[in-house]
Amino acid sequence: MTTKQDVLSLIEKSYPDLSPSARSIANYLQQNPLAIVSQTSAEIADNTNTSKATVSRFFRQLGYDSHQGAKQAQLAIRESGVPIFTEGASLDQTSQELKNLALTFEGLSPEVLNEISQRLANASRVTLIGFRNAYPLALHFRQQLQQVRRMVRLLPQPGQTLAEDLHDILEGEVVVLLGFRRRTREFKQIVSVLEGKTTILITDPTGQVYNQQVSHVLVCHLGNESPFDSYAAPMSLVSMLCNRVYGYLGDTAGRRTQAISALYEKLDELEP
Repeated sequence: MTTKQDVLSLIEKSYPDLSPSARSIANYLQQNPLAIVSQTSAEIADNTNTSKATVSRFFRQLGYDSHQGAKQAQLAIRESGVPIFTEGASLDQTSQELKNLALTFEGLSPEVLNEISQRLANASRVTLIGFRNAYPLALHFRQQLQQVRRMVRLLPQPGQTLAEDLHDILEGEVVVLLGFRRRTREFKQIVSVLEGKTTILITDPTGQVYNQQVSHVLVCHLGNESPFDSYAAPMSLVSMLCNRVYGYLGDTAGRRTQAISALYEKLDELEP
């Protein structure tokens, strides 16, 4: 069974070889891609004036065992992070975001969060690493932590390699690695290089494959119902961790934020 391409791509590729009735099904699915995962074979047959047998033959011609096989392959592709419709346009975004947040925080151990927050507060240095969609999250994480403690760096630097920086990890340093589905090919090599270091991995459920190689894994839920992933949950987790670090550092953090605010004013960097 083919799983590397989504159904619509396979329809386009196979279209010249389809029979007239199969082309009716192809036209319908191209115009209504959600039907692939939301309708039964009988419903697709009714909507295309064909038969269930014709629908079954259609999906076999695309390379699947059945319509159910095509549906599962489509859902698996979305699970990997590829933007594909799996729900209707009427999806309640608010309820979905709340669901992602609830799933994320329900799965996080208070004891682990306390340990991680203390490590981030007391580390000799904190290194944040993120690629692709994880990079802006890592950038925000760095910006928040830098408000309350010294020695916080972001990797990779634009246009730079990582080897020099990974080689120079300090005693007592904490590395926060952020990586969500559709991670870069080098991600697993970076995890391997960091084995034995204090590494916190913030990821989606697929990143749990690395849980034996890092110190802690914090799983965030991104949702599958919309074509694009939501990063509300990891952003909320970053906010929570930074607030906890502020709490652990207490007066030290307060004095630093005041000094930085004074510099903002002196340099006239922010709006009044």
